[in-house]
Amino acid sequence: MNSTKGGGPPEEQRRFVERFALLLTDAGMPRMPSRVFACVLADDFGELTAGELADRLQVSPAAISGAVRYLTQVGMLARGRSPGARRDHYAVREDLWYQIYTTRSQALTLWEEVLAEGAEAVGRTSPAGRRLEETREFFAFYREEAAGIMERWAKKRKSNRRTRDSV
Repeated sequence: MNSTKGGGPPEEQRRFVERFALLLTDAGMPRMPSRVFACVLADDFGELTAGELADRLQVSPAAISGAVRYLTQVGMLARGRSPGARRDHYAVREDLWYQIYTTRSQALTLWEEVLAEGAEAVGRTSPAGRRLEETREFFAFYREEAAGIMERWAKKRKSNRRTRDSV
C-alpha cells in the first residue's frame, strides 16, 4: 500500500480511501473532507498538496480547497510549506486522535455547565430538570472516564513506539 509523491496510490489503497471515507461520512463528516482525510491518512508521508489530492481523488481543485479548509478548521489536518516550496501541503496532525479527544473533553465541560444552568432554569425537580441533570451527569462521567483512557493510550503509544524503534 505504498504511495509515492510522483505516482498515484495502488488500487487497494484507493478502495481503502473510499471505504473509510464512506464510514466517516456515515458518522457525520461531509463527504469531500472525508475523502481528503482518508487519502492523506493513507499516504506514506502523511502529507499531500492540493494538486496531489485533486489528482488522486479525481476532483476539482475547488473541491479540495473547501475540504482542506474544513479539515484544518476542525484540527484533523495541518497546513504547512516546506522551505523553498511554492505550494502548501496538508498533513495529518501529530497525535491527531489524542488532540481531538482532548478538545472534546473541553467541549464536554462546557456542555456540563450549560446543562446545569438549564436544570436550574427549568427547576431541578421537574421532569425536564431531572433529564437535564442526568444528561449532565452522563457527560461528566464520560469526560472523567475518557481522561483515564487517554492516559492509558499515551502510555501504550509510548510503549508501541519503543517496540517499533527497537525492531
